[in-house]
Amino acid sequence: MSHKSVDYKLFFTVFALIIFGMVMISSVSVYSSFRLTSIFERAGTIEEAYNHFYVLRNMSHVFIWLVALIFLVKIPYTFWEKYAHYVLGLNVFLLIYVLFFWVSLNGATWWIYLPGLPSIQPMEFMKFSMVVFLAYFFKKYQDRINTFQWWFLPFFWLVMLVVFLLWLQPDFWWILMIVPLMFLIFFMAWGWMKYILTLLSLGLFLIFTVYNLGSYDKSIPESRNKLSYIHDRFNNFLSDEQEQIENRTINYQTEQALIAIWSGGFFGLGFGNSIQKFWYLPEVQWDFIFSVIIEELWFLWWLVLLFLYWYIWYRWYYISYYSQDLFAKIVSFGITSWILIQASINIWVNLNMMPLTWVTLPFISYWGSSLLALMLGLWILLNISRHIDTSKGWKFMHVRAGNSSFEKRKTFMY
Repeated sequence: MSHKSVDYKLFFTVFALIIFGMVMISSVSVYSSFRLTSIFERAGTIEEAYNHFYVLRNMSHVFIWLVALIFLVKIPYTFWEKYAHYVLGLNVFLLIYVLFFWVSLNGATWWIYLPGLPSIQPMEFMKFSMVVFLAYFFKKYQDRINTFQWWFLPFFWLVMLVVFLLWLQPDFWWILMIVPLMFLIFFMAWGWMKYILTLLSLGLFLIFTVYNLGSYDKSIPESRNKLSYIHDRFNNFLSDEQEQIENRTINYQTEQALIAIWSGGFFGLGFGNSIQKFWYLPEVQWDFIFSVIIEELWFLWWLVLLFLYWYIWYRWYYISYYSQDLFAKIVSFGITSWILIQASINIWVNLNMMPLTWVTLPFISYWGSSLLALMLGLWILLNISRHIDTSKGWKFMHVRAGNSSFEKRKTFMY
């Protein structure tokens, strides 16, 4: 029968991740909070520095988003299907806007500050808007599945638009996250393998080209360009030179993350007893919080985190299996893939299995825009779960393949 309540198992799994992240931020951000508020104290904006700045901000973010979720989850998910093109258009506008009105960090123009509102990072919302738009697009043109004109070309130009906008930030690493997510959704919508392989080949060529364009003569610092940071990160990732660590270059953070992971031993140093959080591993509450979790807590917590992310995937499978709407199925797949890809990249970076990025650990790291984008995804998943029909499994749909006079039909499980 049709469910009228949300999937509380999914909600409480995500809520457990959020609470766990809040507890860990209260520990790992002690020194970072004191360091930041000391700057405020010297500037005269506060009377005394304190060590709980980030956890208080995180608690306020979580409270606002959870209260909003209570009301917004009642809005039908079809609202996003109806306005998907406007959602993507707004995100594209923000990515262009941030190029002219921005707050820069480490050479990247990422944030928009609006009076009276929290800072916004448009790149975080590109994942959400892309999932919604692709689900809308593939449902609308399902009768023209795998035609070159209506499927491959629009998808190709959409990928190029995303790559171009993120390149201008510049942020090559977000490209390596969002583009694979788009490929997975294309695959979920039963895009032909030859198209996927074509796009993957172009992607590998792009990576190789960017790496070579970023090369420069280290003896001539003036020869660096905007792509040199990518070249450096790949080279430092593949290098074990002690000089890079001693000079606190790009490889320094990943080396300190590994020290945090291994110094805790099997049982950890104990909650609050991390050594690396005292600026050996800078700004640990963001993309390197996973390392300090392992350093402080029992090694078993690593498995607990992996289990919780796996369970989110399982609840998506349950929701998608019993949903009878193609848009809902693709959105569910896209949102869950986004969460798992982001979590995987963050963990791989912490384990030094891929070059350093700014990707956060979903629902755990301190990052307001990331949490808001993830909560929007959770909102849609919960609303979809209210409309599933457990008396029916995945429905079979007959879709025309190609646009020739010969009507070649395939049976797809959506």
